[in-house]
Amino acid sequence: MKKFSMESSPSQKNKVAIITGANSGIGYETSLALAKKGAKVILASRNLQKANDAMNQILQQVPNAHVEVLTVDLNSLKSVESFVQEFSRKYDRLDLLIENAGIMMPPLTKTKDGFESQFGVNYLAHFHLTNLLFPIIKNTPNARIVTLSSLAHLNGKIDFKNLDGSKGYSKLDFYAQSKLACLMFAYELQRRIESAGIDAKAVSAHPGFSSTNLGTFLPAIGRALFSPLTSIMGQGAKAGALPILRAALDPAVKGGEYFGPSGFKEFKGDPILVNSSSRSHDLSVAARLWSVSEDLTGKKFDI
Repeated sequence: MKKFSMESSPSQKNKVAIITGANSGIGYETSLALAKKGAKVILASRNLQKANDAMNQILQQVPNAHVEVLTVDLNSLKSVESFVQEFSRKYDRLDLLIENAGIMMPPLTKTKDGFESQFGVNYLAHFHLTNLLFPIIKNTPNARIVTLSSLAHLNGKIDFKNLDGSKGYSKLDFYAQSKLACLMFAYELQRRIESAGIDAKAVSAHPGFSSTNLGTFLPAIGRALFSPLTSIMGQGAKAGALPILRAALDPAVKGGEYFGPSGFKEFKGDPILVNSSSRSHDLSVAARLWSVSEDLTGKKFDI
């Protein structure tokens, strides 16, 4: 594949994009980049004030941008359902669904539906969101769903016997599990899209070691080290957004591909095709995860 650049990527005029967690960090940089390319950008965010601030920042830089805020709280499946209802009233196409929002290593907490929060917010809410939006996606030619994973997925394992953390909880293990689930979802979704002959692509990306607000729940010493370490070994949010933007915009992208930075340990660098763990390609676990996710969200995902 050729080297990717935003300058040479195609115009997104008249295309509609949803970005979850769009008000800060990588979500904001992704939204800004898509607005510059002419897309109609939906900032899907829990915090209305922060999302409006982000929208105003984008409009300052791109005065003619089409940007809209729609609230969604990924802690709640009902909120996801309300978001989709509102979006569906306004739009009849969805070219890009970028599932960026996430939390990293909080204490053991539960979503409003009783899910362990990292599995619930990072993965299950996005599974449900994709499911509910899929009728619009499959009627939009060449639509793409971009799911955010993480380097942490390399240590991830889906523990079906302890998805809620009731039999023991490790912040890092559950973060890794949630990001492995996101990646496996992208792969399984692509397989099902292909089987159904739908003109859409499911792809995934990770931002490397990027400076974002994901370090909120780190211990004090971890928070103190996060920014200095990122500046030395990693990259800023603008660079961290590039693998996501390549997955979303590069015409050469094929469904089921995975993008990340090109540098040492994939911490930083130009966005390229990267490999994922052997566990991420386990077809039987992926099929079981899909079925369990349908049960937990209470809605069959019938492509």
